[in-house]
Amino acid sequence: MADREVDFLIIGGGHAGYACAQALREGDAGGSILLVSREPDPPYDRTACSKGYLAGAASRDTVLLCPPEWWQEQRIELLPRTSVLKLATAEHRAALSNKETVAFGSALIATGAMVRRLRVEGGQRKGIHYLRALGNADAIRRDIQQAEHVVLIGGSYIGTEVAATLTALGKQCTIVMQEEVVLERTFGPEVGRAIQNLLEAKGITVFGGQEVDEFTGEEDRVGGVRTKAGLELPAQAVVVGAGVTPDVQLARSAGLELGESGGIKVNARHKTSASGIFAAGDVAEFESEIHPAGRLRVEHWEVAAAQGRRAAAAMRGAELPGEEIPYFFSDLHDWLSYEYIGPAREWDQVVTSGSLADGDFSAWYLHGGRVAAVLASGRPDELDRGRSLFGETVDPEELASQPAPPAAT
Repeated sequence: MADREVDFLIIGGGHAGYACAQALREGDAGGSILLVSREPDPPYDRTACSKGYLAGAASRDTVLLCPPEWWQEQRIELLPRTSVLKLATAEHRAALSNKETVAFGSALIATGAMVRRLRVEGGQRKGIHYLRALGNADAIRRDIQQAEHVVLIGGSYIGTEVAATLTALGKQCTIVMQEEVVLERTFGPEVGRAIQNLLEAKGITVFGGQEVDEFTGEEDRVGGVRTKAGLELPAQAVVVGAGVTPDVQLARSAGLELGESGGIKVNARHKTSASGIFAAGDVAEFESEIHPAGRLRVEHWEVAAAQGRRAAAAMRGAELPGEEIPYFFSDLHDWLSYEYIGPAREWDQVVTSGSLADGDFSAWYLHGGRVAAVLASGRPDELDRGRSLFGETVDPEELASQPAPPAAT
């Protein structure tokens, strides 16, 4: 026997879970909604962890996705600091860490992703941080107060954003990464080099083609980083951005089918292999109706929120809204802000226009002549054009000759 019953159970308090709860109520779902979250905080803007919140420019209250009273007003129960330990998909029952058993009509799994931890010598030393939640940002901000040198491991979003944020706070930052240039795996060497040139011009040192061998130091505190190539760097603090993996522990134990990229396999309606169980956000590998790649697992809050809304419609048995093209953005302090639609899992041609050196450019990623992704810095009109041509066959010469959009007045 279950301790209680709910119509909708949402597992995970990130962007996908919150968007699903919000959309259920906005869609006139009259049943009971329970959102269970491991986080101590209500759902918040996770992107602030590496930018405004980390810098101290945004408070905890300002990064919440809704005011505290919203939950009661919407008749949505929020259970923070609570995990679902077991999911019985056939019986539609969930065992919670607070010892409750909950029966549900339908459920959304939105457990997100877990940071990938480095397994190297000295990896347990104090002063080595992984950034995923507000509490991690708090710990980093406290730890760097007396630090002069901070080393960032990884040259992707976390590494570049944290380096920019901490440099603006007066810290001497160094990026160490396996890639040759920052963001190379996502945007290719040409665009990656342009972004790296900007970071270096702002005083950030970048070492590419390096793999961490050991975190050195005295006693139990980190004091430096040594790479397999013999590079040794001082570090009073380290922030690791080595990527994430979908958190499928609950889904795997429940017997749900997983996809090729390791996420929970769902169809275009976000249904899993079990009846009445849906998945959305970083944990889901979804069947895209518009993306050239066909199946995707995309890690970004905009995508997670859109998926949460689509899952809510499916859970209500309503018509699904149109699928949105996955959208990303990144701010490197106030030095550079770029937007991206995609992602391009593979491409055979990159067409650029504008000035990469000045940070006013666009880059079109083509695969077989079709638009697979578009990156735009300082060119919002190009991003709009990219949405209209997404997945279409285009003329590369026409893209390259496109004049820059007029400057905003």
